[in-house]
Amino acid sequence: MFAAKSYTSRHHIAIVAMACLCVLLGGPSYAAGADSLIIAGTTYYEPGVSGPGWAWTDADHLELNGYAGEAIGADGDLVLTLAGQNSVTESHAPDADITLCGMEVWGNMTLRGTGTLTATGSQSGIHVSQAFVVDSCAVDARADGADITDEAVAGVIASDMAVRGGGRVFAAGAGSGAGVRAYGVFVQDAGLGDGAAGCRLSVDVSWLDAAGADGGVACLGGSLVSARFVTPVGGAFGASGVVDAGGAVEPHVVVEPDVATPPAGETDGRDVPGGGTSDPAADVTPLPESPPRGPRQIPC
Repeated sequence: MFAAKSYTSRHHIAIVAMACLCVLLGGPSYAAGADSLIIAGTTYYEPGVSGPGWAWTDADHLELNGYAGEAIGADGDLVLTLAGQNSVTESHAPDADITLCGMEVWGNMTLRGTGTLTATGSQSGIHVSQAFVVDSCAVDARADGADITDEAVAGVIASDMAVRGGGRVFAAGAGSGAGVRAYGVFVQDAGLGDGAAGCRLSVDVSWLDAAGADGGVACLGGSLVSARFVTPVGGAFGASGVVDAGGAVEPHVVVEPDVATPPAGETDGRDVPGGGTSDPAADVTPLPESPPRGPRQIPC
């Protein structure tokens, strides 16, 4: 997470109470532009810079091609184009600007391209404060829970998430610390309480494999388009995530594209049980509340 003077301990850094936006996840990529970029331990405030395996070409566009290094962070919306194999890992330097995750974006982020990205961290592999889209590329995001207590950990943490264009996502969270809740994908409620769309997972003709002891996918709802639950069989979106046919939270969720694509004009938003307005299973555990995150500070 971005460093902040108000932080007192790694153990007390909370997952941000993210603002769920009313966004159309199947729509265009988000690209208003980032005000700053942190990569390989250095902060940049203007695009047009590059280094081994990376190039920040425009305010809203970062390219990775064979990058292997410390965490990447952006303050604002970012579209990241992947080529080749790339990896980001949490920095353990005492003065690191980003801690606890491999990639952190304070805004919307779209990953696209023909390449791959592996992101690892203690609390999350990838953390996106608003909407996160994986479009056509392959992503492996993992959180190991090292030195984390009384927090949720997840491979991916975001306010909304969409996987589309044949994208492939593997996400896993683990941890043995006191009070740790582990998820594969954690799409968090901001507690707006106004019925706005958000905090949902959408998978459109793509692959998702998410695992965590407390739930493979934690979200407030979702939809599958020309895709199906392979695990659990008879899976559905419940009140706080993906559940099995009996309504129990499923620790391992696998989604794959349907073999046959429905004819044009037919909807396969699949009206997944629990994904619409129907009452969710009564025994589904509500999403855990996370304390609000303290103020963040972009280093000068």
